[in-house]
Amino acid sequence: MTRRPRKSGEGNRIAQNHIAIARELCERWWVRLPHRDLAYLVEDTPEFDAYIREMRWAQHYALLNRAEMMDRVVACFGAWVGDDDLERVEEISCHHNYTERERHFGQDVWLSRKGAIHAGAGVPGLIPGSMGTASYVVVGKGDRMSLESAPHGAGREYSRTRARQTFTREQLREAMAGIEYRDTDAFLDEIPAAYKDIDQVMADAASLVEVRHVLRQVVNVKGD
Repeated sequence: MTRRPRKSGEGNRIAQNHIAIARELCERWWVRLPHRDLAYLVEDTPEFDAYIREMRWAQHYALLNRAEMMDRVVACFGAWVGDDDLERVEEISCHHNYTERERHFGQDVWLSRKGAIHAGAGVPGLIPGSMGTASYVVVGKGDRMSLESAPHGAGREYSRTRARQTFTREQLREAMAGIEYRDTDAFLDEIPAAYKDIDQVMADAASLVEVRHVLRQVVNVKGD
C-alpha cells in the first residue's frame, strides 16, 4: 500500500491541468499577458466547458467528503454516549476556495471565492480560527460590495514550511494546553501562532456576517 503525496489532491491536479491548457491557448492566440499566471479560458469553448465540468465534479466530491466525515463523527459520538439515534438539529456544509455562477450588479458572472465563503443574506457559514483558538458559526448579511462574501477563516501568517522551521513541539504543547490533540510533528504547521488573529478577522468582517455561536476546541483530529 502506498500513500499519496499531500499536494496531489484531486482538485489541485484538475486545476494544474487546466492552467496548463489555458497557458497553451493564450500563447496560440497571441494573447499578451502581464504574467503567465493570468492565463484564462474563454467561455463557451470546449476547453472552458471541460474545466467547469471537472471543477464541479471536484466540488461535489468535497461536499460528499464533508458529509461522510460528519456521519462518522455523529456515529462515533453516538457510540460514546450510548445513543445510536442522535437527533441532528442543524448542519452547515460550507464551501471555500470555489467557483460558482452567480448574479451580481445585474450581471451573470463566474465568481471565485478564494479564501472566502458565501455570505448571502441568511446563508449560514463557518469561520474557523485555528486548532487552538475560537471558531465562529455565522450567518451572512448579504453585503453587495463584497459580492456577498466573507473570510473563510483566520488565514495563515506563516506558510506550512515556515511554521515547521520556526516553531517547536514545546511551543505547540504550550499553545494547546487543555485541548486534546495528537502530540506529533504532523501538527506543528497548525500551531495557533501560524495563523492570524481570528478575533481581528471577525471584527473586520462585522459588516459581512452576524455571529451566531462561538466554538471552543475540545479535540482536534488530523491525518498524519
